[in-house]
Amino acid sequence: MNSEIPLAERLRPNSLDEYVGQQHLVGENSVLRTAIRSGQIPSMILWGPPGTGKTTLAHIISQTMNRPFFNLSAINSGVKDVRDVISKAKEKGLFTNQGKPILFIDEIHRFSKSQQDSLLGAVEKGLVTLIGATTENPSFEVISALLSRCQVYILKSLDKDNLEALLETGRLKIQADSNRKIKIKENEALLRFSGGDARKLLNNLELVVNSSEKKTITITNAITMECLQNSIALYDKNGENHYDIISAFIKSMRGSDPNAAVYWLSRMIAGGEEPKFIARRLLILASEDIGAANPTALVLANSCFQAVTVIGYPEAEILLSQTAVYLANSPKSNATYVTLKKAKKLAEETGDLPVPMHLRNAPTKLMAEIGYGQEYKYAHDHEKNFVDIEYLPEEISGHRLYEPQNNPREQADRKRLKDLWNSKYGY
Repeated sequence: MNSEIPLAERLRPNSLDEYVGQQHLVGENSVLRTAIRSGQIPSMILWGPPGTGKTTLAHIISQTMNRPFFNLSAINSGVKDVRDVISKAKEKGLFTNQGKPILFIDEIHRFSKSQQDSLLGAVEKGLVTLIGATTENPSFEVISALLSRCQVYILKSLDKDNLEALLETGRLKIQADSNRKIKIKENEALLRFSGGDARKLLNNLELVVNSSEKKTITITNAITMECLQNSIALYDKNGENHYDIISAFIKSMRGSDPNAAVYWLSRMIAGGEEPKFIARRLLILASEDIGAANPTALVLANSCFQAVTVIGYPEAEILLSQTAVYLANSPKSNATYVTLKKAKKLAEETGDLPVPMHLRNAPTKLMAEIGYGQEYKYAHDHEKNFVDIEYLPEEISGHRLYEPQNNPREQADRKRLKDLWNSKYGY
């Protein structure tokens, strides 16, 4: 190649017209494009997966508005670095006519509370326009005082059309830079390995091309698979392999393999992954994949999340390992998850069915007089704390949503439901 700069960097767009994807934010008459044209942009948090263009968008905003641009990475910046760059930005804003400086903070979710607090004054006083980028839900990771002063814009993974357009642009760029002829005969593997990440897609394309010394290269799925499977080994805490490893971690626990689960956990720990990020995934799995088979799993996962939030690394890794092993060894059931999906589908199909009169609350005399709450029977007044009345709208009476799975805990649920409801739900 004529340049050692990665392909994704060489193709970084410089204007909104060159920017690929996120049309809901930057398309004609969209919220951000309109704000940029008006010259009045708010402080903002750009939230989305890796490779969706958060950093690029911040640079484009700065260039389009001709604003001074200051860049910090939350991975290697402390409170002192934040204060120093704010001081420089303030000075730049006061002594130039370029307008309010833009302070871009990559991976703002990695900032501690004290680091985020150090930004507040500058944002409140309008000394800088803050643009923070995060792959994590800002509601969890950005302090409320700072979040309330920022607009949150959600960036989406690029769709197939976006990715194919980028592939073609990348192919032409590599040809021009290397004087080689490149043909992409099959692109499915390249698209699959990218996971909607533009940076990963372009860098993988370049990797596949550079794996051959031929002047004419024809890229197929088989060539792509062989090249990329041999090269993807390390966990990239900056996002390149982030979702592949977390996916393997989750699937190992779902598949009841504690050995693999702790292996993938160790890869994330070694890569510097945030312990709270891992603990949140444990919480989700405890409910989605274990659920009613072992309700204690959710209790333990929640305790783990609270604990790692308090103590952090290195001790947090012991708690994460204990919880991962417990969840992997636990009996599995997605019955409650499936039940929710069925219920949502049923509610969507049947519309706003009325609540049965006997289940309605009667806070006023008029409501009681017209029948609200009449004929309701209080379960605790009856044997076994149960009474056979209708709890669903009449139109879907007897509709079974919860299907207990084949494990001791849920089989006990099935027996109890059958004893209580006889044949009503068919248990």
